[in-house]
Amino acid sequence: MLEILACPVCKGTLRYQREEQLLVCRLDRLAYPIRDAVPVMLEEEARQLAADDPLLER
Repeated sequence: MLEILACPVCKGTLRYQREEQLLVCRLDRLAYPIRDAVPVMLEEEARQLAADDPLLER
């Protein structure tokens, strides 16, 4: 399922962060939450990541 998901903002690739239950778009520096095993792919629900956030490096 993760292979078909894309960032709703830039349509780029998302990286799954299992421990944090997030999908991360490195291009837009956005972290989309996963709640009850369902990705919340709404821009207004995403958390903006700082340029030096370790989630962007994993």
